[in-house]
Amino acid sequence: MFWERLHETDQQVTLFLNSLHTGFTDPVMVFFSKIPVWIPMYVLVAVFLFIRLDWRKAVIAVLSIALTFLLCDQIANLFKDGIARLRPCHDDFMVNGGLRILEGTGGLYGFFSGHASNSFGFAVSSSMAFRNDRRLRYRGYDAWIFFWAAMVSISRIFVGKHYLGDVLTGIVFGTVIGLACGYAARWLMGKLPERKKNGKAHQNG
Repeated sequence: MFWERLHETDQQVTLFLNSLHTGFTDPVMVFFSKIPVWIPMYVLVAVFLFIRLDWRKAVIAVLSIALTFLLCDQIANLFKDGIARLRPCHDDFMVNGGLRILEGTGGLYGFFSGHASNSFGFAVSSSMAFRNDRRLRYRGYDAWIFFWAAMVSISRIFVGKHYLGDVLTGIVFGTVIGLACGYAARWLMGKLPERKKNGKAHQNG
């Protein structure tokens, strides 16, 4: 069967990737895998949005990023419960095959990766929010945020929580959701009325 062969291939590739470790990379992967440590970065991004954009646009941008997180997280949970694919750390074949587990095993099911979808959703939607700020973009925000998203995603393989297929699917969903929310925010920003100049209301007649 096609799906059985695909699953077996995913198992083998995941075991190979998971085996590529050193004493230096293990703590790095655990660090990137822990979403709470990145909360200060999320707050800093929100602060920069309010510094660089009109406050009304900043509010829309922050809400679009929050919606991206919510959709990525909840859709990932729906898939996990609906498809019920065991995480590699709960799969006897993977554990007996030498899978390295660097953090708690978590829930039973792992398709698809919420970490991957959330991180890429955040990267895409926040990057779109800063799209008109050339100075910030030239300072490397896009390079950093997509590097961060990639590291968070692949770290899930190295800590033993997800298959490569879980991560790739999460990246696709996160990117699509991030684009959808980013374009929705752009549309809403375009509907905002022009701000009054010098604080004076425009008078007719």
